[in-house]
This record gives sequence, structure tokens and C-alpha cells, in this order.
Amino acid sequence: MKKWFYPLGLVTLLGFAALYITFTSEEMVQLDRKMSELIYGNQFITLFHYIGEQKFIVIMMLILFAYLWIRSKNYRGMLFGLFSVGVGNVLNQLMKKWVERERPDIPNQLESFSFPSGHAMVGLLYIFTIAYLLAEHQTNKKVRVSIWIGALILTVLIGLSRVAESRHYATDVFAGWMAGYTWFILVVLWYEFRSNIFKKNSP
Repeated sequence: MKKWFYPLGLVTLLGFAALYITFTSEEMVQLDRKMSELIYGNQFITLFHYIGEQKFIVIMMLILFAYLWIRSKNYRGMLFGLFSVGVGNVLNQLMKKWVERERPDIPNQLESFSFPSGHAMVGLLYIFTIAYLLAEHQTNKKVRVSIWIGALILTVLIGLSRVAESRHYATDVFAGWMAGYTWFILVVLWYEFRSNIFKKNSP
């Protein structure tokens, strides 16, 4: 990854902390209201919540693991995916229980807590993990860039789908993206450190 992606993980950590402190402020409440008014009920955006569902994520990760095993028996890559997405999902659930923010007040609302959005956080984690591992050994720069642009667009649409459905506030989604990216960078740092150690020890 480009070197500037790493300090951005610190920026998103600070951004998450700022949202945690301020999401009940008048400014953030106004932001949530304006975002909801802007995209609520958008049928195109709401479609993307399906690719952020846990069942879909599990299927995609199993396909990724099969690809890594068949192509190169990349067990470290499989462990990377497990840490990034599996542990990331656990962290998301723990943060929700810690913050205990209620979801938007609509009929038939989900009963779980709202902050940070699981679709935004875990959606980013599994899509970025797939993009990272697919682009890792890709020599064509245009292909690498295309993979990451596609990953970014999907991540944004999955997160916004939760605002369009009123399942989350916009600040939940922003916090999910920030927490997800921070965790992703931590796992990348571990993975690349292990990769460098492996290369040094290889004959």
C-alpha cells in the first residue's frame, strides 16, 4: 500500500473519537437530519444493503479463502481476512454495546444498537480486504487502481444504504467507516510485517 495510507489510519481513529464525543451535539444532529432528508428512500442506494449483510459477507470471505488456498496456499492471507473481518465484526458489536445509541425512531426498527454502523464498518473491512489481497501481486497499475476505486464506491454505497433505509444515522455510518479503516490499517501493518519477516527468512 502507499505509505500515506498508514497515517490516514490515525486520522480516522481521531475522527471516530471526535464523532463519539459529539454525535449528540446540535451540529451532528443537524447533519444526520440533512443526510436523511437527502437520500431517504432512494431505491438505488438501498439495494446495496444486501451486500453488507452478514450472510453475504461470509459467502464472499469463503470464496476469497478458497481463491487464496487454490492459487497460492496463502495461509497468511487467509489469517489476514479472519483478523480483519472476523475480529472487526466482534469489535463492532462491542462498541455498539459500549455506546448504546438507539437507532432512528421508525416502525419495525431493528432492536440492536446503532453506533457505529456494522454495515459501514464490516462492509469496509471485507471489501477492502478483498481488494487488498486481489491487488497485492497485481503488476498492472490501472488494474490496481480500478480495484480500489470499485472497492471505495461499494463501501460508500453500502454505508449510505443504511441512512437511506433509516436503519442508522449518518454519524453512525461515518463512525463505522472510520473505525473500520483504522482496524484495517492495523491488520495490514501486521500482515506486511509478517510478510517481510517471511521474505527475509526464505532461502
